[in-house]
Amino acid sequence: MDITFSPDEERFRAEARAWLAANAPDYEPPEHDLKARSEFDMKWQRQLFDAGYAGISWPKAYGGRGASLMEQLIWYEEFARSGAHDPTTLFVGLNHGGPTLIACGSEEQKAFHLPKILRGETIWCQGFSEPGAGSDLASLSTKAVIDGDDLVVSGQKIWTSFAQIAEFQELLVRTDPDAPKHKGITWVICPMDAPGITIRPIRTIAGGSDFCEVFYDEVRIPRRNIVGKVNDGWNTAMATLSFERGTAFLAEQVRLSRLVDQLIEMARTLPQWGGAAGATALQDEETARRLAVLRAEVEALRSMTYRSVSRTARTGMPSVEASLIRLFFSELQQRVFALAMEMLGPEILAWDAEGTPARVTPRHHGAPSWVSHYLIAFSSTIAAGSKDIQRNIIGERILGLPR
Repeated sequence: MDITFSPDEERFRAEARAWLAANAPDYEPPEHDLKARSEFDMKWQRQLFDAGYAGISWPKAYGGRGASLMEQLIWYEEFARSGAHDPTTLFVGLNHGGPTLIACGSEEQKAFHLPKILRGETIWCQGFSEPGAGSDLASLSTKAVIDGDDLVVSGQKIWTSFAQIAEFQELLVRTDPDAPKHKGITWVICPMDAPGITIRPIRTIAGGSDFCEVFYDEVRIPRRNIVGKVNDGWNTAMATLSFERGTAFLAEQVRLSRLVDQLIEMARTLPQWGGAAGATALQDEETARRLAVLRAEVEALRSMTYRSVSRTARTGMPSVEASLIRLFFSELQQRVFALAMEMLGPEILAWDAEGTPARVTPRHHGAPSWVSHYLIAFSSTIAAGSKDIQRNIIGERILGLPR
């Protein structure tokens, strides 16, 4: 692994930093207003596309920059450094659906969908998890019957982010109920305006409704929307999950490193709860120790990520090492936000009837977003395969342990 940057990569970093400094919006749309968020995200993504900063490592044929994964990582680092708004409502298309189509889709599917995704013209959602098939994804039971040129889908999905505003969904269905559970699954592009789809938003403890339940009542989807082969959707889904656990959350890792730096700065001025008058959080020895450990851990995460990106650049696909990084990142993220809550103290937990902090004073140092991060972080050891699933993958595929 070579963790030095070439002259071309350093030039790209300087170029990206300068562009972001001049163009990054200083406005954040309301967190719980999905319509406003999605409209802002699509506009910002189009600006990135027009400037040549969308799909850094995507092929040029589909609107990308055709650059290396290392340049993609550099872009994420500079994006996080600038504090620019992250277009989260476009995450599934940009980081799951798009890369999966590049790896497994037909030329017709690539030509139609990839430019739209990069230009921010379409929002995607993911239809994988079900009430009885979350971590054990292969137990999914949403069925699809082949009827001429269509798949007829019936069943239910859950925890579907942005389903209520999405135009397309990456959907897993069971097309052969008699096959072993890892067989007989098909990956299909589902139009979210198809007749027979019912969407019910789920309000979370963090106050938002990004998650949804989705019900399918004999929904007809054209067979041309199948990605890969009928009954071979598990292999296609593994490509999706490899991206989700690998390169898809590179930006999240970089942002976490940035947040630790912000937490350290916050500790320099934040009053120490229960301490002497005028004492800051950083003057507490245990808090200082934990901050130092977190700073070391995000540096370790960065090195692990560089190693993974280097390997992926050689092979073209994220490796099982992505599970190591995903596990370490998810638990580290929870430790970071737990310490932030301890430093902020009990006052910040006063919430109003709308599910937002009732009062915020300058002492809280942007506390509402820290609280939101803390609550959302509980899901980080569940999403994209639970921590237990990641440990199983590490044990079997990296350490060679028996199943």
